[in-house]
Amino acid sequence: MRSDATLRRSCRCCSPWEDRPGLAGGARRRSPGRRRSCRDPAAPLRARGRSSGSSGSRMVVPPLLRAVIMGPPGSGKGTVSARIIKHFGVKHLSSGDLLRDNMQKKTEVGILAKSYIDQGQLIPDHIMTQLMLNEIKDLDQYNWLLDGFPRTVVQAEALDKECHIDTVIDLDVPFETIKCRLTARWIHPASGRVYNLEFNPPKVQGIDDITGEPLVQRDDDKPETVSKRLQAYDAQTKPVLEYYRKKGLLKSFSGTETNKIWPHIYAFLQTKLPDVSQKDAANPR
Repeated sequence: MRSDATLRRSCRCCSPWEDRPGLAGGARRRSPGRRRSCRDPAAPLRARGRSSGSSGSRMVVPPLLRAVIMGPPGSGKGTVSARIIKHFGVKHLSSGDLLRDNMQKKTEVGILAKSYIDQGQLIPDHIMTQLMLNEIKDLDQYNWLLDGFPRTVVQAEALDKECHIDTVIDLDVPFETIKCRLTARWIHPASGRVYNLEFNPPKVQGIDDITGEPLVQRDDDKPETVSKRLQAYDAQTKPVLEYYRKKGLLKSFSGTETNKIWPHIYAFLQTKLPDVSQKDAANPR
């Protein structure tokens, strides 16, 4: 019979055990809503030698993937994340999307986060950590990819206490390339159409192809702002990259074009997950 200490081995953010006062000796019973540990998703199955299929055949249940993607603004992180979701069926959790959703819904965390943003301040680590960990708890049975979190070593350490991270994908794109990408970007405000003067220019410079209305450049895409954003990213995240490098979890992919970087990321992830897409597997885009 397993000891009580054995029963307690589980991730704090998704513990599969709950106290049942009605059971003799203060025993603990498995909660039906939680099946796997976030720190080691396949541990309960491996510990009991559980397999799927008939009793004559055993199939090893692979651990779930817990991954992080990092890259400066304009590095192609959004495009790469979308392709990872398409080919490997992971759940994508973006801190930026989550913040915007909470601010729009005026949740307690959203209101608090907005108060810092309105003052031009960074959102404190404990608020971002609380926001993300609350969402991660609901993904304990899925492969997932974190985007935009962690951004500081404090956040990375808090995440480590709750979940075992398997790999960190770093998009290493030269800042000069990013500056060219972002400063060449112009938008049509009413429709959201985006043009790039280098590879997707409008037919008439400064004019939207469909409506003939003028295009504008977002403040975030102006050269002086882009330089400040990249400097801020470098100062904030370099320690995080070094943190994961020392742990042997950092996998950097260098290049100047997303379409040339992507095949290497795809090949790397194929060693961890099967391609769940039904088409274009031979030429993943």
